[in-house]
Amino acid sequence: MSKLTSYILAILIFFSLSGFILTVSAQQLNNLLQEITVIEGIWEGKLQVPGTELRIVYCITTTPEGKLIASMDSPDQGVTGIPVDKVIFKDRSLRLEIKLISGFFEGKMSEDFSLIEGSWQQSGVSFPLVLHRIEKPIEIKRPQEPEKPYPYHEKEVKYNNEQAQITLAGTLTFPDAEGPFPAVILISGSGPQDRNETVAGHRPFLVLADYLTRQGIAVLRFDDRGVGESTGDFSQATSEDFASDVLAGIAYLKTRKEINSQQIGLLGHSEGGLIAPLVAVQSSDVAFIILMAGPGLIGEDILYLQSVLISRAMGISEEKIIRNQHYNEKIYTLIKEEENAEILRKELYRIFTDYFDELSEEERDRIGNPEAYINAQLQSLLSPWFKYFLTYDPKQTLSKVKCPVLAINGGKDLQVPPVENLNAIEEALVAGGNQDFLIKELERLNHLFQTAETGSPEEYATIEETISPEVLKLISDWILAHTVAN
Repeated sequence: MSKLTSYILAILIFFSLSGFILTVSAQQLNNLLQEITVIEGIWEGKLQVPGTELRIVYCITTTPEGKLIASMDSPDQGVTGIPVDKVIFKDRSLRLEIKLISGFFEGKMSEDFSLIEGSWQQSGVSFPLVLHRIEKPIEIKRPQEPEKPYPYHEKEVKYNNEQAQITLAGTLTFPDAEGPFPAVILISGSGPQDRNETVAGHRPFLVLADYLTRQGIAVLRFDDRGVGESTGDFSQATSEDFASDVLAGIAYLKTRKEINSQQIGLLGHSEGGLIAPLVAVQSSDVAFIILMAGPGLIGEDILYLQSVLISRAMGISEEKIIRNQHYNEKIYTLIKEEENAEILRKELYRIFTDYFDELSEEERDRIGNPEAYINAQLQSLLSPWFKYFLTYDPKQTLSKVKCPVLAINGGKDLQVPPVENLNAIEEALVAGGNQDFLIKELERLNHLFQTAETGSPEEYATIEETISPEVLKLISDWILAHTVAN
């Protein structure tokens, strides 16, 4: 007898002893048992979102008390075990609600119980999602990720940013040899990132830290403020605030006997490549900086280029690209010029309402609830970070950087286009009189420095390689040439 059958029989006995008469036919009991058991198992589907394809996996089971419970994995984002707060399954209709990410899945099971056709909805946007029953999730292969035990020391560390009154948590790795060692602090890209800069099922900072430490270089990587074990409010911070977090990391490394305090450098990826120069011009303790897909253009210009390149890679028509650019121009101009927060919010709301009215019926259906969609857009656009990024000109800071600089970018990078940004970086360094820099475009690599076919973000999760070995060697050799060899 199954646990579920025992549970149902226990209920029948309870009601009988309590003086109630409860009549349940054998057919009704079988239907109830079947309805619950057919939904148990592992269900997987592919979510087509702008710029990428994400696999979603739900594991649905039953507690000894007969209650359905579930968890969600997003393997391509490296996320597992997200608890599902509410599981509702009745008449072959399934609803899975997840409060943590303000999203839910709703769908209808097929007659043969083999699939559930529905949609994933989050922040007012709806995406089709068809779930298929599978025996076990497909294992993601990430061959570059190191396995313990490591041939070096690994320490979990915490240090304070006194200025911001927050605590930052990270991992420090250093060689199992006699020091002190040169060191590098890894600075992640935009958005709340953990210490491994986890993205699309990859952990590039884990791979990078492992490689560099094996070459004799100490590495500090840390959770962004408000992420993981670090305290603080990420949503109210700008790139300047993140720069102060890096300064706190430098101060911490200078207290470690394993670290050569004269050879502490910074490596920033994407937005981290914007932050590293900010830190370098504030602190004489920065011995070198490495910019991996770092911006050289004003943020607004990068966003225009990025939007066009990614849209074309996704097959969006030129007509729609031009329309979207038109709306982006209106939005960015308003954010730059309107100082009154309430007026800004109202005007942005009006622009998005006009945009929604011009969409086709199919596009409206995909967005779903327009209010939720608009509010999600406004939350991002009205953040302190966005206005700072939109108007910040990296060239002004880069022209003041006097330490050695390595700036690299992938030739197939669609997020920080290489030619325009690397040229701007080089112009700024030359204008400032910096004579020790290397600018290099790596032809076949994307924004994550993976060997790629198109460079589209859709490929990130499907590529097994986390970082090109060519890039790992280039970075390591350059650091060693500017530290230990001196």
